[in-house]
Amino acid sequence: MSELVIGWDLGGAHLKACRWADAQVQDVAQWPCPVWQGLPQLEAAMALARARWPDLQRARHALTMTAEMTDLFDDRADGVARLAAAMCAGLDAPVQVYAGPRLAPGPAVLWLDSAQAAAQWQRVASANWLATAQHAAAILGHGVLLDIGSTTTDIIRLADGRPDTRSRSDRDRLASGELVYQGVVRTPLCALAAHVQLQSQRLGVMNEWFATTADVYRLTGELDPAHDQQPSADNGPKDEAGSQARLARMVGCDRRDATAEEWRQLARQWREAQLNRLAEAWQQVQPQRPERVVVAGAGAFLAAALMRRVYGDAAVGIALIDHGRDVARAGPLAGWATVCAPSVAVAALLAGA
Repeated sequence: MSELVIGWDLGGAHLKACRWADAQVQDVAQWPCPVWQGLPQLEAAMALARARWPDLQRARHALTMTAEMTDLFDDRADGVARLAAAMCAGLDAPVQVYAGPRLAPGPAVLWLDSAQAAAQWQRVASANWLATAQHAAAILGHGVLLDIGSTTTDIIRLADGRPDTRSRSDRDRLASGELVYQGVVRTPLCALAAHVQLQSQRLGVMNEWFATTADVYRLTGELDPAHDQQPSADNGPKDEAGSQARLARMVGCDRRDATAEEWRQLARQWREAQLNRLAEAWQQVQPQRPERVVVAGAGAFLAAALMRRVYGDAAVGIALIDHGRDVARAGPLAGWATVCAPSVAVAALLAGA
């Protein structure tokens, strides 16, 4: 029987997991897991994982996380310690926690047990982007990683088979442009633009959590419904009518005040605003046109438009490398492997692939 490895990416809103055996991805899954509402949310997501994979106890487990920064915890050190312990308890098995590339000679990755992770929490906290970058760099050698997720976007240079960055903390990555706190599902629209135009009228945007980027990309038809796992802002239907109504609230209107095409036009303005913000960060991280870009995340569909925004006609020469297909080589599971890239990365890294 081949060794079974499960890679876990424990975020603030989702639990992502990759089942790895026989040197390949066997399965990938994502479950809603709003950790800020309490650790019972993690327990519920773990129950779904155990139901999907009843043989979890025979596996080796690799963990990376970002959920330690949620306001459930006193601070990030508390979050890392409690989450690592909760994963060990939920799996009833030891967990190897990803702590980044090893600096000393030896294996390429530093893995910590739960107690070590608590003591060295700075190496563990919000390191999932680094796992994806380390794995992609090991496979491809060079390029840029672009991971547009449900909540955040990561832009990481890859060179000489390693992540090419001096930033490790979220604070430093926010300063460098490598972390943009915007994604294609959960970002409130008031974070994207202060003004939009509807029916030739320039309108201020209400600073309320009336709508999110999921509403925008539902109306543009780009968001895969399978990746749309978070409740809408009003807990209403996640359909065209519901998204129109939520966009209308952002500008003091009701859905009946405009046509379906006018609401789509409004959605496209917020899409443009998000692309502008991502382009600003991209140019901060990667001033020169790269040869290739590794694309991951639920918002991978924005990659081509972002390259055109930054490089114009010259974007045609950039190779867009799909993470699930070309890095994880996940075959029919490539779509989910792209969305759940950090879980795939830690599984492959622990397996030595």
